[in-house]
Amino acid sequence: MIEDVKIIPLKKIMDERGIIMHMLKRTDDYFIQFGEIYFSVIFPNAIKAWHLHKTMTLNYTVVVGNIKLVLYDKRENSATYKEIQEIFLGEDNYCLVLVPPGIVNGFRAMGNKKAIIANCATHPHDPAEIIRIDPFDKEINYNWNIKHG
Repeated sequence: MIEDVKIIPLKKIMDERGIIMHMLKRTDDYFIQFGEIYFSVIFPNAIKAWHLHKTMTLNYTVVVGNIKLVLYDKRENSATYKEIQEIFLGEDNYCLVLVPPGIVNGFRAMGNKKAIIANCATHPHDPAEIIRIDPFDKEINYNWNIKHG
């Protein structure tokens, strides 16, 4: 597990009318601040990677479908420097994942339907704040293929 990454199980409340899916409240002890919320749609087996934020904390949850979120710790002063962590989340594992600045992240849709990821970020989007890295970067050296066996 990468240092400072948090995985918080979330509640779904269902009745005969539908489902309420909790995500984040300002009264949660892990809430930092509000910058913006956006939704990212990813198609089956597509890869959206890699992203590195310099100052922004990401608060990811998946409201439709399932993804494999992959994290790589690029913080040289971290106890988990250069470690990789995989987290499967979505309809089948509804949770919130807090990704602090300096953690490279990317995801792949799992299964045969698109996934919709919600990110309640601590800062508004700023193109100068994000570093984009090729999904097949040699330093990270992550195999995006589905594992068998």
